[in-house]
Amino acid sequence: PSPWPSPITCWTLPKLGSLDQNIEGKTLTSTGEFLPPEALKEMKANLIKFLPFKYLAKELTSQAEILKKVLRDNQEHFPVVFSQASHCLELVCGVEVKEVDPREHIYIMVPNLGLTCDVMLSSAQSMPKAGLLVLILSLIMQNGDRAPEEKVWGALSRLGVCVGSVHCVFGEPRTLLTHVWVQEGYLEYRQVPYSYPARYEFLWGPRAYAETSKREVMAFLLRIKERASRAFPPLSAEAAREEDEAA
Repeated sequence: PSPWPSPITCWTLPKLGSLDQNIEGKTLTSTGEFLPPEALKEMKANLIKFLPFKYLAKELTSQAEILKKVLRDNQEHFPVVFSQASHCLELVCGVEVKEVDPREHIYIMVPNLGLTCDVMLSSAQSMPKAGLLVLILSLIMQNGDRAPEEKVWGALSRLGVCVGSVHCVFGEPRTLLTHVWVQEGYLEYRQVPYSYPARYEFLWGPRAYAETSKREVMAFLLRIKERASRAFPPLSAEAAREEDEAA
């Protein structure tokens, strides 16, 4: 069994990818067959647990290996499962899956935006966390390059990442943000000048400036937003009204 719980079980993410079409609770695959949601979720969860092992071991993988070891030769379901799992890893873990050999369908996993905060991890330690770091860096940008601590925790709590609660992917977030990433130079955590009682804020650290840029972070966020808009077309007025009434 994997030493990691699946990210799907502890941080619900949207289904992404143009091949994923939900019809009456089932998913239409590239071959026109309907896949029960439970089967799709299980295959996607297994692939999300498999790919970080390859990333942390600095190994390539291939469609053939994924079909043999993860999808049990369900080749017709590969496009849907692979697309959704790849997007999930990019959002949660900050790991991008790239095809390096289109003929043999060989893939490599690289950190988003050049961030190297996960390079010292081993498969026995932790899931990659660069995705959360990108989110924190973007929050700082959106708040005039210095994000009040309460705004950061408020945003993360809406994603199920709460202070004092151990998250299955990110661990205890206060330790990660105010100690680990501060010591590594990705974030600065300091008291707001002249604040009484004391208030704190987050800023980009020197290593974040060295490894990425505000322009790259913004481009990444726009790319994710575009993918989400393609996967979730605007609701009709009637559907939006029904959703509001249900809420």
